[in-house]
Amino acid sequence: MSEPLLRISGLTKRFRHRETVVDAVAGVSLDLFPGETLALVGPSGSGKSTLARLILRLIEADAGSIGFDGLDLLSLRGAALRAARARLQMVFQDPHAAFNPRATVARVLADPLRIHGIATRPERPAAIARLLASVDLPASFADRAVHDLSGGQRQRVAIARAIAPAPKLVVLDEAVSALDVSTRRRILALLADLQKAQGIAYLFVTHDLAAVRLVAHRVAVMDRGAIVEAGSVDEVVGNPRSATAQALVAAQPRLPARPETT
Repeated sequence: MSEPLLRISGLTKRFRHRETVVDAVAGVSLDLFPGETLALVGPSGSGKSTLARLILRLIEADAGSIGFDGLDLLSLRGAALRAARARLQMVFQDPHAAFNPRATVARVLADPLRIHGIATRPERPAAIARLLASVDLPASFADRAVHDLSGGQRQRVAIARAIAPAPKLVVLDEAVSALDVSTRRRILALLADLQKAQGIAYLFVTHDLAAVRLVAHRVAVMDRGAIVEAGSVDEVVGNPRSATAQALVAAQPRLPARPETT
């Protein structure tokens, strides 16, 4: 087996509310391998979104370590951290709040190309057209304003922005939960196609076990800041051991059959 792309050990984050200290993430350890989708599931308030933000260094950990692609991620600062972030991207939950609504699609996609030095100004229109094609949108969308797009189209643009610097890992924080059922399935299929073509690993943060069955290879279940169960999709969803996983499965009475892999 290959070495983990992401290795988290003893990661901890505490928040203080008045006189109370809450362990939002309580000594979490997990591995994620290249080209793999690890679903991180749990009820609201379980700490999964906080863990995602710790990995992205959007908030700072109180203790523990994050190894990413051979780097000690928590030790990085300045230019070294910006360079690492080119390989570590995120897609947020709300496609309507992810962008400046007055920006054009071209402006949204040009930013990572410029920031990470991927394409010169003359090269950017062709690079933007390729990014749009990779998420099944026509090149003509480059001239459209973000506020003119549907939710599914905006999320495709968000995914295009995330893959612009050719990341090794994309963190998807409830990235399909704001979409209707048919759009959600199309976005999940798109993510699977991109993973197959580009070898991207995903940390798929969700409470939706139906989506997990469609896209994930393994599942880690969080509750009260800790990992309470982990294993393959069939193990965790098909035969949950923890009370948390059992409650999540019970709340999803119409799970689709897991697709056969070839």
